[in-house]
Amino acid sequence: MELRAKKIERVVVRGANWVGDAVMTVPALRELRRVLPRARVTLATRAWAKDIFDGADFIDELLVVEAARGVRPFVRQVRDWRARRFDLAVLLPNSMESALVAFAARVPSRVGYATESRGEFLTHALETPAWRGARHEVFYYLNIIAGLERAITGASGIEDREPRFALEVSDARRAQALALLEGRGADTTRPLVAICPGSTNSRAKRWHADRYAALADRLIGEAGATVVLIGAREESDVTEEVLAKMRRRPVVLTGETTLAETTAILSVADLLVTNDTGPAHLASALGRPTLVIFGPTNPLTTRPFSSEAEIVRRPPDCAPCMLRDCPIDHRCMTAIEVDEVFARAVLLLNQESPDSAIALNCLRHVGIEGEGVR
Repeated sequence: MELRAKKIERVVVRGANWVGDAVMTVPALRELRRVLPRARVTLATRAWAKDIFDGADFIDELLVVEAARGVRPFVRQVRDWRARRFDLAVLLPNSMESALVAFAARVPSRVGYATESRGEFLTHALETPAWRGARHEVFYYLNIIAGLERAITGASGIEDREPRFALEVSDARRAQALALLEGRGADTTRPLVAICPGSTNSRAKRWHADRYAALADRLIGEAGATVVLIGAREESDVTEEVLAKMRRRPVVLTGETTLAETTAILSVADLLVTNDTGPAHLASALGRPTLVIFGPTNPLTTRPFSSEAEIVRRPPDCAPCMLRDCPIDHRCMTAIEVDEVFARAVLLLNQESPDSAIALNCLRHVGIEGEGVR
């Protein structure tokens, strides 16, 4: 089926369901805007996505999608899509549900991967690339837009361009974040380190609470940092574990901020230390130094796609297993020591303040020579 850009006026993009995945779709959304510059682009995704994409210049509207539990949410989605008379649906998830909604809503052109036997519901079904699992997920989403561009023009140069990942937070939102932090007793004149010790969808991703506690204590005591614990409400139990093992007192915001507020806080942070979670992708897309502790997951495909992000990893033979719970001794995480994470954190903080005497003293304390400071 031939596609003509001039006849595509209204586009719906079915977005990702997790925060980290949503951030990884940003380059694809930017390329879609380039391919169809005059089309009105609607991003259909979860309600929390507004906190990420609010003010983004590559989408025009955000349409909230409910979790697909039963017939009623499905019917509501179909009615919403049909009422907007979309000309094209771009399906970023692999789910059958997303293809069925586009088909039932009578969207004339439907582009996505032919996964889960849904190819018959797509007008432009793409084969899953052979390199999937060997390249970053960013390219998996970009490949859909490349397929769309080829259907329109016969060629695509997306693979030849560096993915554009950046997200922005307004000065007003940054000021509000600083005010929120100061209202909770944070000293914002000191280096600000956010720590996310939880993970909402996998216990195996979590570096142990006693190590996060020791790291936070050292960042406060030896690096002179203000430490802020962040995370979703579902991660409050992990934060409580960390707090119980700490000697010093951090600022605690776990479960007390919206995603928009968390994003703004990350935009003013000097460093984020985290497990492989959504905030890792947010902070790096905001251009903030990010240190991610990897255990059971694959950094080749899911690490933050940014030069501002670094990973700490000591993989055993069983990693990456991608399991949500470790069936043995969690050796991928226990192999990672506090000294190593602290040293890497200080190096990243020192990039933000290269003349910091405190940072140099901390590096000597853990046995790293001064000339190693960048």
